[in-house]
Parts: sequence; C-alpha cells; structure tokens
Amino acid sequence: MIGFGAFVNLYATQPILPVFRQLFKASELLVSLTVSAPVLAVALTAPFVGLLADSIGRKRVIIGSMLLLALPTMLTATASGLHQLIIWRFLQGLFIPGIVAVTMAYISEEAPQQSVGAVMAVYVTGTVTGGFAGRFIAGLAASSWGWRTVFILLGSITLSCALLAQWRLPRSQRFVRQSGLRQGLKAMRGHFGNPRLLATYAVGFNVLFCLVGTFTYVNFYLADPPFNLSSAALAAIFAVYLIGAVITPSAGKILDRIGNRRALICAVSLSATGMLLTLIPSVPVIIAGLALEASGVFACQAASSSHVGKAAATAKSSAAGLYVAFYYLGGSCGSVLPGFFWNHAGWAGCVATIIVMQVITISIAYKFWLD
Repeated sequence: MIGFGAFVNLYATQPILPVFRQLFKASELLVSLTVSAPVLAVALTAPFVGLLADSIGRKRVIIGSMLLLALPTMLTATASGLHQLIIWRFLQGLFIPGIVAVTMAYISEEAPQQSVGAVMAVYVTGTVTGGFAGRFIAGLAASSWGWRTVFILLGSITLSCALLAQWRLPRSQRFVRQSGLRQGLKAMRGHFGNPRLLATYAVGFNVLFCLVGTFTYVNFYLADPPFNLSSAALAAIFAVYLIGAVITPSAGKILDRIGNRRALICAVSLSATGMLLTLIPSVPVIIAGLALEASGVFACQAASSSHVGKAAATAKSSAAGLYVAFYYLGGSCGSVLPGFFWNHAGWAGCVATIIVMQVITISIAYKFWLD
C-alpha cells in the first residue's frame, strides 16, 4: 500500500505529455519537465530524509510524508500554466523520499535476512501497480474530464493509502536510533567510502534513467504518425507494468537463490532485448518490447534495492536515502537527456542512448557487486 501510494503520483503525467504539448504550445523537452521536476526533487531531498529517519524512526516519517504528499498533489489542479504545473510537481517530489527511502530501510531491518529480496520484491510490486494506476487514471481522466481532475483523484488516493498504512504498518522492532545529526553525517561520509555501495548507486542511476527515458519519449513516438494514439490509448499501454507486478515477486525469490549480480545481469539483458523490439514499427511488437523492458527494470530495481541493505553495514536508512537520491537523479536525467537525441534522431536516438546505459549497468555490476 505504501509503494502504491507513492508511485501513483510520480510519473502520472507521462501519458498526457502530448496533451500538454498541444495545450501549452510547448516542446517535448519542456513538457517532459512535468516528469523530471518531481523526480529531481526526490533526488535532492532523499539523503536528508534518510538522516531524519535514522534519528526519529521509520513509521513516523513514512506516514507523515504520505499525508503531506496528498496536499501538493491536489493543489496541482490549480495550476494556471505549464510553469506553475512544473512547480507543483516539484513540490510533490519533495515528500516522496520520506516514503521510498525509509520503506527500503524498514524492509532491510524488519524482514528475515533470508527473505529480504522476496519482501523487497513485494514492495516493488506495490510501486509497479501504483505507477501503472497513476498513468492509467491520468490518461482516462484527462480524456474524459480534463487534466485538472487527474490530480484531485490522485491526491485522494494518496490520502487513503496514508490512512490505511497508519492502521496496518507494524512499528519497527529492530530500529537503532542514531544519536544525532553529526553521527548521521559521519555515517553518510562512510557510505561514500564503500565501493559496493557506490556501484549500487551507479546501477540505480542507470536503471531509472532507462525506465523513465523509455516511458517518457515513447509517448511522443506513439502519439505521432504513423501510430497517432490518443492519451487514453497511451495510458492503456502502461498496462505492461502489470506484467512486472506479476514477475517481480518471482524475481525476488530467484534473487535470494542466485544472488544480486546474476539476477541483475539477466534482467538488464531482458530489458535491452525489449528496447530493440520497439524499433519495429508495429504497435503490438512495440508493446511486447515495452513489456520486456519494464519487466527487466523491475527485477533490476528489486536486485539493486536489496543490495543496498547488504552493502551497508550500518545506518541503513541514510544508505537507502543516498541510493534513492542517485536512483531518482538518474530518472530526472532520463526524462531530459534523451530529448536531445530525440530532436536529432527521433526514437532510434533514444533507444541507442538507453542501450548504452544498459551496457554500462552490466559492466558496473559485474565488476563491483558481490553475490
């Protein structure tokens, strides 16, 4: 429920980017900032939320962040133009790290050691279904009632998830409070001296770069000729995320069996195959390619998220906060940088960029990760 409540918001504007392009008479790169703004906010605030959670506890930060997230989500509906819309989206992103990073630390501490990967996969499944639901709701609501209704609906869903999580989430049993900000900063500096953690941060950056880059610019690819898909049809394509929701729990069990590194390499290879399929100008084949890309990325996310807890000996919340910072910095870059290649080479340029990042990801994991 926590994963769902956070991710129902984060990428919700992706299927309605062509709507914003037409409504605000703006370029693809500019309207893509409605995706990159909240992702950038997550990257900027995640390390500090980790320090806060190490000091005052997990559940308090998780629930508080979810309640606060609902407010700017609903207020986004009041935006009078694209620039205000981007600002509200940025404010949404400020509260998401308190959910994402702290939940990762909570799982690493509270789940039995032999099943951390499986439990993390359950959480990732929640984020996957939330990510799909947010996009699907946005596409349908924008087509039927206008884009402002989207954010009222998403804010209401977030508030409901917060109340349910407050009711059902057990209090931490294994949380060790850090004595103060100075100790937390010292622990964070220690994380930068850990090669396995740094490699995990780099992998996280690349993983979300590829996912966001793919599912941002594929909307323009499919909205333009020869496909000419509507925002509702684009929203329906995000149903490929549901395949990830089915695959990810099984991937978590495989992860516990064969190790993080092997699982990640297999998952990235699957994603790269999917990206190549999207170059074939057929909607069914493109959807199949996107399904492979998304499924591989979700397995990568489970592998890299669980690897953070294994690589960090202490202060797991701040370690997770740094991971989330790098992860979402990659997502922010992924919504912007492929746009330059889109301008010069179209969708093929975006695919080439993402394939290069995936090769780098495999290289990093193979050299620095330990199973």
